[in-house]
Amino acid sequence: MSYFPPALFLGTALALALIPTGAPAQAAAAPATAAASASAAADMAAAARNFLATLDDAQRAKAVFPLTAEERQNWHFVPLDRQGITLGELRPDQDHLVYGLLGSALSAEGWRKTTTIMSLEKVLFDLENSSPKRNPEKYYLAVFGEPKVGQAWGWRFEGHHVSLNFTIAADSSVALTPSFLGANPGEIKDGPRAGLRALAEEEDLALSLVRSLTPEQQKAALVPGDAPAELLTNQERRVQPLAPAGIPASALSEAQRAQLWLVIEEYVDRYRPDLAAAAKASLHRDGGKLSFAWMGSTATGEAHYYRIQSPQFLFEYDNTQNNARHPHAVWRDFNGDFGADLLQEHYQKNHPAK
Repeated sequence: MSYFPPALFLGTALALALIPTGAPAQAAAAPATAAASASAAADMAAAARNFLATLDDAQRAKAVFPLTAEERQNWHFVPLDRQGITLGELRPDQDHLVYGLLGSALSAEGWRKTTTIMSLEKVLFDLENSSPKRNPEKYYLAVFGEPKVGQAWGWRFEGHHVSLNFTIAADSSVALTPSFLGANPGEIKDGPRAGLRALAEEEDLALSLVRSLTPEQQKAALVPGDAPAELLTNQERRVQPLAPAGIPASALSEAQRAQLWLVIEEYVDRYRPDLAAAAKASLHRDGGKLSFAWMGSTATGEAHYYRIQSPQFLFEYDNTQNNARHPHAVWRDFNGDFGADLLQEHYQKNHPAK
């Protein structure tokens, strides 16, 4: 099966122009970020309609759900059966339209990571004596509501170690969380792809940050005890801020704060530049209340965990399973997961409380 990389919809210059550096820039960026989200929303709606037009009745019954369906928040990252239609149930021409939908939302880097993670299912299939649960075509697409500009809808692409959730509001605002990527094996040890690490940057950038801390800073940043065996928020549908821990960004040097934002951007830049820029504008408004916490070893190849948290959002990374060769990385929004903050007006208007 062929994979076609998504087009780069907006150049780096636009993305940089939309990232706020201070109060005046934030104010100036607001109309631009709104316009960028509208462009992304229109592209996603067009790509979704293009895909749905190819489905027969039986396929549509599997792929399409009401926006209000409970299934929309039923997200997972483990290898189990899901609701939606799998790549394996589609014709090749329909598969490519799924990739077109992904390309309407992801950056080139996000596309690379997602498809690389999907390809690891074949590696696990070979390692686990042809286990039927390891299948690179067992990734599911689900569309919630009608993909139409000017009304709320959403979609999800999900399978083992991939959960990409999108909610589009009537005003074309776009929510991107929960956003999860994982990898097993975290590093391929032999064969033609030896050395491949699908989530290398999420680990290496954070390791560079924690290793740059002074002994005094480490006392605040390093949380006692072993790294947890899994993300603390796991697969919860709604999450609350975790217990305060770690070093506040205000206690970092300028260079360390820049490194902290590089870690954050590794998660956000999975998405096309205009969506990423709009998200960064929101994240920067919370930037003064960031904290960085680390658990476990700071040595390469040993079990570790970190989280970056503010009152608004959480980035959580864990690499403990399979001798620290099985990373999980998630981005959560305490108020905006599944577009909860964007859809309030929709629910009030269309589904008033009785």
